[in-house]
Amino acid sequence: MAEDLIKNLFQKIKGNPFYKVSASGNDFIVYLNFDGKISLEEGQVLAQRLCRPKFSVFADGFIMIEKPAHPQAMFSWKFYNSDGSIAEMCGNGARSVARLLYELSLVKEPFYLETLAGIIYAEVNGKRVKVSLGKPSNLKLDITLRTDYDWVMGHFVNTGVPHIVLFWEDIESAPVEKIGPKIRYHELFKPAGTNVNFIELINTDGEKYLKIRTYERGVEGETLACGTGAAASAYIAYKLGLIKPPVKLYTKGGEILSVDITPQEEVVYLEGDTGFLFQFYIYEDALY
Repeated sequence: MAEDLIKNLFQKIKGNPFYKVSASGNDFIVYLNFDGKISLEEGQVLAQRLCRPKFSVFADGFIMIEKPAHPQAMFSWKFYNSDGSIAEMCGNGARSVARLLYELSLVKEPFYLETLAGIIYAEVNGKRVKVSLGKPSNLKLDITLRTDYDWVMGHFVNTGVPHIVLFWEDIESAPVEKIGPKIRYHELFKPAGTNVNFIELINTDGEKYLKIRTYERGVEGETLACGTGAAASAYIAYKLGLIKPPVKLYTKGGEILSVDITPQEEVVYLEGDTGFLFQFYIYEDALY
């Protein structure tokens, strides 16, 4: 990467605070770009540089908060995966951002955030944050997929970003890192690709809930949680008549997400705990 580009970018952000936030095991770096000095392409560079483990800050994603174009929204965002690719939506990212804006006293009441997936509602109640992901789209049940590993049966839906959901008998032994990339890049989902969720339906003493593990597009590996993946999995299980909302989902990171679905409109709400972790400043070496 050109040294002049890095030096010029660092001069734009030098002395400005960054924030680290998390939600159910997903962590994010956030930068307030209200003056619009950081371009879309420069945001991609920051994501690629800052999200690296060992050599920089490390995170699942990078988020820039900006002024909205939509009159209903108080803020807009640009969301980047750790590889610099742009995602339309991230449920846990949205919940983390809502908590951050609340802690910085930039919002006091429920508000709307503008994303590439549309306008979403956010509500903060202490550490607990709920966001609306709208009505899922492009539902396709019972899709047969052939991979180098085996034939698998999956179900597809878009909850702001694309997700395939696979039911698995023993979630702990699910070959997430083996099958995940095969399906993520499967020809059926080209060119955008898809996130891949492995879920197990648990029925204990009459209580039903889901266990979930997710291979995330853009991170290119398993993450401790995925908000839109949890929403997709709960919605699929609901549409198959296997479970009734609100749906509890136990994530790889050990936290519990709740997904509710309105009966007529089928609007999906994602709720769970968040972490407002720290504010920090970077030195130029973090970009090399």
